[in-house]
Amino acid sequence: MKLRTLALVGICTTYLLSCTNEKIIKLPLSEKKGYGPFQSSMGGVSPYPEDENNPWRKTQLKVSGIPNTWMDAKLGDIDTDIYQTVYQNYFLGNISEERFIELQKAWNWTPDSINLSQKPLKSKIAFAFGKDSIGMLKMIVDANNNLDLSDDKVFTPIEVDPNNNLPIDSLALSNTIEVVFERFLNNKATKVKAPLLITHMSQFNMFMSNFAQYATTKLNGEEIAVRSDNFTNLSYKNPSIVKMDNNIGDSDKSGNDKVVELNEYIEIKDKIYKNLGVNKNENVLVLERVDLPKKQLFSTQVGYNSYDFSGNDFKTEVPISLGDLKGKYVLLDFWATWCGPCIQEIPNLNGLYQNMDRSKFEIISIVGDSTAESLDKMIEKHSILWPQVVSNDINRIKEEYGIKGYPTTFLLNPDGVIIAKNLRGKELENKVTNLIN
Repeated sequence: MKLRTLALVGICTTYLLSCTNEKIIKLPLSEKKGYGPFQSSMGGVSPYPEDENNPWRKTQLKVSGIPNTWMDAKLGDIDTDIYQTVYQNYFLGNISEERFIELQKAWNWTPDSINLSQKPLKSKIAFAFGKDSIGMLKMIVDANNNLDLSDDKVFTPIEVDPNNNLPIDSLALSNTIEVVFERFLNNKATKVKAPLLITHMSQFNMFMSNFAQYATTKLNGEEIAVRSDNFTNLSYKNPSIVKMDNNIGDSDKSGNDKVVELNEYIEIKDKIYKNLGVNKNENVLVLERVDLPKKQLFSTQVGYNSYDFSGNDFKTEVPISLGDLKGKYVLLDFWATWCGPCIQEIPNLNGLYQNMDRSKFEIISIVGDSTAESLDKMIEKHSILWPQVVSNDINRIKEEYGIKGYPTTFLLNPDGVIIAKNLRGKELENKVTNLIN
């Protein structure tokens, strides 16, 4: 009996040791209020459209309790997880198969039955707004998710500056509403709570919102913070992670160069791990230990090799490959012809391109989500001289680089290693000038 016990202990010890050497690591998450080490962002909030043919009409919530004294009252909802909402409404017959397939393609999304429930969940938060008897803007949020607004608090949403509408932790902590909803956890519908912040911009008469919540976990004594989709929802489809700093304040948020996106790498105690995302069903962050040295890894992060790509120049159809540009500093400029900030940057890029030694520096623009006609007009209107490569379904450059917004830029050294991201204007000019000189 004693020998058997010792054998079992030996087996367990071996198992535990082997677990520490596993390449796939699952780390349990704990939710916290606020934005932690991340810079906050917000998403737009709109009422239900009145169009009878709107493809989302059957998914709209039916809510009672809007004050009958309000004028111009409107109803809408905020999704905690748009993917769960679409998934369950497809099985409910509220979204057609054609629409379901369209959304998967548009969102680059493959439904995951492990993290999503066919059984309907309360994944939306209803709200209503209108003007009271003296014309003041008022709002109600269905915080307890019972589809009855009569038992919820009426409030005036806080006003924010449209030029600086990113809320800080102190604002979020004092103005959030604790809302109740359901998520798919341990293979069943589970009631959870989260702090919801809603703001208003009078200048544009629009609402913005986010969920002021992040999660934390630990690996080898290092605390890691996890953010879901820029705080705009809690789907964790594109979770970002960053190493925590215990002294983080509103003015010490991690910049984009420190935040590790999905499928990027985080370095902890001289080891490199790949961010594989969050398993919501198990409520864990999933990392993969990487055994290759950093110099052999490709990523969109500063300090890593950039992804190679090939395509044709839009005007000349001359083949362009990033590998052929080794030996030069290269600015990769991801933009779209409808992007206002991108267009504003064109004169700066024109000046930079004409003033730099072409044998040492090159600009390659990658154009996404734009028509050939609009690109042709932009090139002529702004006298764009540097190569333009269209990202399409064949070369998939935009997807390879995980571009989620425009403009996005990467500055590469002559070895193809990313040395800076999202530099523009004078900052970009100074950086390139110092490098070339």
